[in-house]
Amino acid sequence: MAATRTRNATPKFLGRLSLPERNFVAEALRTETVGGVLLLVAAIAALIWANTPLRDSYADVSHYHLGPASLGLDLSVQHWAADGLLAVFFFVAGIELKRELVAGDLKDPKAALLPVVAAVCGMAVPALVYTLTNITGGGSLDGWAVPTATDIAFALAVLAVIGTSLPSALRAFLLTLAVVDDLFAILIIAIFFTDTLNFAALAGAVVGLLVFWWLLRKGVRGWYVYVPLALVIWGLMYNSGIHATIAGVAMGLMLRCHRHQGEEHSPGEHIEHLVRPLSAGLAVPLFALFSAGVAVSGGALGDVFTRPETLGIVLGLVVGKAVGIFGGTWLAARFTRASLSEDLAWPDVFAVASLAGIGFTVSLLIGELAFAGDAVLTDEAKAAVLVGSLIAAILATTLLKIRNAKYRTLCEAEELDEDRDGIPDIYEQDNPAYHLRMAEIYERKAAEHRKLAEVAGGASDGDDGPA
Repeated sequence: MAATRTRNATPKFLGRLSLPERNFVAEALRTETVGGVLLLVAAIAALIWANTPLRDSYADVSHYHLGPASLGLDLSVQHWAADGLLAVFFFVAGIELKRELVAGDLKDPKAALLPVVAAVCGMAVPALVYTLTNITGGGSLDGWAVPTATDIAFALAVLAVIGTSLPSALRAFLLTLAVVDDLFAILIIAIFFTDTLNFAALAGAVVGLLVFWWLLRKGVRGWYVYVPLALVIWGLMYNSGIHATIAGVAMGLMLRCHRHQGEEHSPGEHIEHLVRPLSAGLAVPLFALFSAGVAVSGGALGDVFTRPETLGIVLGLVVGKAVGIFGGTWLAARFTRASLSEDLAWPDVFAVASLAGIGFTVSLLIGELAFAGDAVLTDEAKAAVLVGSLIAAILATTLLKIRNAKYRTLCEAEELDEDRDGIPDIYEQDNPAYHLRMAEIYERKAAEHRKLAEVAGGASDGDDGPA
């Protein structure tokens, strides 16, 4: 949550971020936004590929098997993308979560309460909406978890495309929501989508994780040590019956994300900086390419709004996410006596809550797990995720555009750096050196204006003479 301490006793919700947190958020969101655009391009490419005369080649490539069968890893390309490449995505998510817990907004329990409550409500309400829709319509309850996830990369890609100048506080709130959202999505996958366990493989994965942790604590360095070990842990985790992406999360959580004296970056921050482009630029787009390719037709789109399972997914993403996050945020702020920043209004929170209804990467993954035994329903669930995410994006875009002029003004104030020292002026109001620098700047400008006035006055006196 973007909350800062102010001089008064009332805590501020969505107030100005501290400068270090603002810089971290800006860097993280820059990479996520680029990755989100690539994700958007990959999803569009998948839809085009699956709805043209080349659709058979899409199925052939997606279902092509490769990998060592003796190790239980003879998987399809689509399976490798979902279980293998997404492990990289969840590894980065694990680092993000660890950083938030030890050095970010979730470090302070009071500050963490609001985004955690908002995220929990933002997952519980969509699940409830899906469940009620399917109880009423007589559908399958297996997909209750599909509309619970938020795709931060896709959400930020939408922001990049529509060009909305969203203030850093709102972006940070969205990012923190997504981190907590990812945590609960991981727990959902681990708890509810594990049918059988191979305890020998699981024990091997645990031993591998302990070795990984021990090497980190001993300060051992070198990718040639950790990458092979990570692959072994991943393979064992996959064969244990627990979704293999859990291995990525576990390893991410083990990295140290607090800085020791003299360190510019912690090991976790350094590795995240190296791996995030791989996750956002390759792993997630390839997953989208081989998961978003569903046949789209008028009849198929009509079924999205008539079949209870798919209708529940759409309503969960569009209505459940917005109502859940907004309601959870309002209740948490109400009972913690936190007041909203003077620069923002509650409609801004609702707009961001609507944007969180864009559930793509993890929603597609959970949809594949939830309806694994029904290929037709799996494809229909994917179509519902795409439709729901599109509607949520349009709704959020409309709401954010209404306040875009206000956001632009706030962003300009956040970026203003008149003394050109690399620090926005808004963060230096309590720094005497800043005011001395500004005084010198104004004195130079005043001297220049006096000279211009004298020159203009002299020219005017000369013009007053006789012709």
